[in-house]
Amino acid sequence: MNRTEKLVSLKAQAPDVLIVGGGINGIGTFRDLALNGVNVLLVDRADFCSGASAASSHMAHGGIRYLENGEFRLVREAVQERNRMIENAPHMVRPLPTVIPIFKVFSGLLNAPLKFLGWLEKPSERGALIIKIGLIFYDAFTRAQKTVPPHRFSGKKKALAEFPEMNSDIKYVATYYDGSILSPERLTLELLLEGEAEGAHANALNYVSLKGVDGKIVKLKDELSGDVYEVSPRLIINAAGPWIDLANQRMGLSTQYIGGTKGSHLVLDHPELHKAIGENEIFFENKDGRIVLIFPLRDKVLIGTSDLAIDDPDDALCTQSEIDYFLEMLERVFPNIKVDPSQIIFRFSGVRPLAHTQAKNAGQITRDHHIQEDTLAEFPVYSLVGGKWTSYRAFSEQVTDKTLTFLGLSRKKGTASLPIGGGRDYPRGKNEIHKWLDEFEQSTGIERKQVEVLFRRYGTRARQVGAFMKLEKDAPIVTWPNFSRREILYLVQNEKILHLEDLLLRRTLLAYLGELSVPLIEELADAVGAGLNWNADQKKAEVKRALATLKDQHGVEF
Repeated sequence: MNRTEKLVSLKAQAPDVLIVGGGINGIGTFRDLALNGVNVLLVDRADFCSGASAASSHMAHGGIRYLENGEFRLVREAVQERNRMIENAPHMVRPLPTVIPIFKVFSGLLNAPLKFLGWLEKPSERGALIIKIGLIFYDAFTRAQKTVPPHRFSGKKKALAEFPEMNSDIKYVATYYDGSILSPERLTLELLLEGEAEGAHANALNYVSLKGVDGKIVKLKDELSGDVYEVSPRLIINAAGPWIDLANQRMGLSTQYIGGTKGSHLVLDHPELHKAIGENEIFFENKDGRIVLIFPLRDKVLIGTSDLAIDDPDDALCTQSEIDYFLEMLERVFPNIKVDPSQIIFRFSGVRPLAHTQAKNAGQITRDHHIQEDTLAEFPVYSLVGGKWTSYRAFSEQVTDKTLTFLGLSRKKGTASLPIGGGRDYPRGKNEIHKWLDEFEQSTGIERKQVEVLFRRYGTRARQVGAFMKLEKDAPIVTWPNFSRREILYLVQNEKILHLEDLLLRRTLLAYLGELSVPLIEELADAVGAGLNWNADQKKAEVKRALATLKDQHGVEF
């Protein structure tokens, strides 16, 4: 069914479960429920993965620093889930060597006991000994999985030989492995599409908001047409992330579950810095114990993240003070590498949906997840509080099991070893990849360079995209030829694009990587408009909307 048909069908058959919020936790739960035959509807007031989940640091990680808070269960779960992401989505999540420059030896040894006693609000810089202890635990949690290599320590001489631009004041460098998520937005979308592929019992709609609840009736508003639709679910799952309390308020509930913190990031076009870090993430602690990461994002560099209290998640923007802080920290790690503001090509900010707490320091707020249950007059509401991107699957499994119990159903399928989207039947090793690419090239007649580009973007789903491209005459996007018009049309018809910015920000990496220009945006508006039957005025309005979003939210001006 297309979007209009799905909206009309709401009148005929109400879902048993309504999920409000299309971020990673909501969509992970949607997929799990769909796999188990539950009649489920997911709605999001904007595009899928456009809120907190889109503000990810692009890391699948266990959160080594949470060991200091005594959160061993959380870290164990997260590193196991990191490994599952690497195994189940190899096209999107790959092992990432993570390097910690260490400037002290014994610093931070008392952090954990002092936090436990409530005598420490801000941790001091962690030294070599405490980092070594943490990494031993980190490795031990997933030794049996053998998905990534164990950590290693290097002395100053060896470290500077590998990273000659690094600050010569370092004592050691520790290297361990986490995972890099190339595009959290695309990974989330693939999970969503897999849920819908289970059958007519699973449907997802973007740009549909929760308007309110009246007895058994939940009112949903189509943000495109303004039309209001009514459904009567047996259960509501509130997966609105930082907006959970606001969504509950619309349902007539008064809650204070969320006390999120803002995290901001920069993307730099800086070849010198990219060369200095290579294919490694630099995971660095400042003197005050705050964390910053320097991350290779294709040929660009991502820097983050802040951890600041914020009242309204709609106000989350990357500020000049955050930019100054990132660049100051960068200077401490690579003192001879300078950054000019013109090299900042993209910035983004979001709010972590952390549990409300009285903790005075943002870094002490737990990243663990739990379900808060409330009851309206006619049905329960499960609010999904907290969580990390990396542990979404485990959280979704917990929510699904609770939902199945409520519905009187039994689990039929699990997701622990289930491939995701383009990770299904993914070739392992260089020889198998070359063989797969050869077969793809021969079967479609698409030239080798484009075959490799499609495989890099979509994994094994490239077969579907390539087959669609060859059905009719195709032509390249003139202002960015490694995309074609039929590839864009495929995304429009199959990936729920409703606005131009959905393509620029979430179905591709064009905005993140600084590859946009006004001519390209206008040409892409024409390509998207051809699939959505936009007239000239609609195309013009979409270009204006996209340019405003890029400027106001991401600091991108042309």
